[in-house]
Amino acid sequence: MQSTGTNTAPEPGAAPDLDLDLVTVPTRQGLEAVDIIRRAAGGSGPVGPVLHDGSGDTLGFLVPPGTADAWDLPGSACTQTDGRGMRFGDAVSPTAGATGWLLPPDAVGPVTDPEVLRAALGEAARLIEAADNCR
Repeated sequence: MQSTGTNTAPEPGAAPDLDLDLVTVPTRQGLEAVDIIRRAAGGSGPVGPVLHDGSGDTLGFLVPPGTADAWDLPGSACTQTDGRGMRFGDAVSPTAGATGWLLPPDAVGPVTDPEVLRAALGEAARLIEAADNCR
């Protein structure tokens, strides 16, 4: 039986063609989080497309729409697209400033699960703090 519900939020693992939210974090923490997610998943990982800014200061993880409504992780921000800006299906080559893909949509597929990302960012922050305190 085919479902005809009105819920448009993509399931983790689905490749949506919807407006998405964007979680931005400092680059160092974001790179650690990508590694943590990929290690936990055995190498390829459920990490979705990731943008980097031209200055190299931040990474942006594409997450399902609605994530920003409940995002409260210190040191990060989650922005709703509200129908403006990039859509997943059009996300071939961002042109805002010198923004580019660290992990392009065609290489990784679905968006990142917000709970997986939250856990990985928390672990990354702890690892970075521990490494910085060893100096």
